[in-house]
Amino acid sequence: MLRPWIVLYRQYLLERPWMRLRADHVRQPDGTEIEEFHVVEYPDWTCVLCFTEAGRVVLVEQYRHGIEQVSLELPAGIIDAGETPLMAARRELREETGYVADAWTPLGRCAPNPSKQTNHAYFFAARGARREHAQLLDASEAIAVRETDPASLLRLADEGGIVHGIHQAAIFRAHARGLVPGAEA
Repeated sequence: MLRPWIVLYRQYLLERPWMRLRADHVRQPDGTEIEEFHVVEYPDWTCVLCFTEAGRVVLVEQYRHGIEQVSLELPAGIIDAGETPLMAARRELREETGYVADAWTPLGRCAPNPSKQTNHAYFFAARGARREHAQLLDASEAIAVRETDPASLLRLADEGGIVHGIHQAAIFRAHARGLVPGAEA
């Protein structure tokens, strides 16, 4: 039977508002010790597969410094203190795109990297969305809103047009549940 590791000592190496990096000294069930097992504490976040009233898919495009390229993605962001995942999804869609929707379907959650990260990503599908106002971006954000047809969505995720792995997972999960009209596997 697999058992959890025992944390003998925990040291925070870096603490910032959006992440904390720690080194855990751990003992494995067989007695082996790892003196520095690094873990990144990130907040939970959410992403939205959004369909407009006309049936188009709302995407965002923004520069991602980690991969040093512009990335086509789903609207997404962290879950603030006191928010539910759905509240955060609604807020992020509104802020990043100016769209709002009344029909929301939860698509579950996943752990982006359970070996080294503490957070979860929550997926939602929003239907019947309409643009009600301008974007409400943070000072550090530069986001372009894009739309595509649902039939192109799987191709974008499958052929590298959408490179964010968690966003790919949300798209493929929605497709598996029959929520991406006109898309063929």
